[in-house]
Amino acid sequence: MMGYEAYGAFHWGVGLVGFLIFAIPGAMILRKAGYSAWWVLIALVPLLNIIMLWVFAFARWPVEERNAAR
Repeated sequence: MMGYEAYGAFHWGVGLVGFLIFAIPGAMILRKAGYSAWWVLIALVPLLNIIMLWVFAFARWPVEERNAAR
C-alpha cells in the first residue's frame, strides 16, 4: 500500500492549482453574497462541502437582508 510519500512536489502543485482554480472565484462569490471568504475552505471537507453548498443556496444571504432593510 502506498502512502503520501508516493506523491511528489508536482502532484501537490497540481492539487494546489486545482484547488485555487475553484477557491478564488468561490471566495469572491461568498464575499459578494455577504459571507466570509474563509467559508471556501469547507470545500476541502468531504460531504460537508456538499451540505454547505445546499445551505448557502437556500439560506437568506446577508446581502439580501441589508438590501431589504433599506
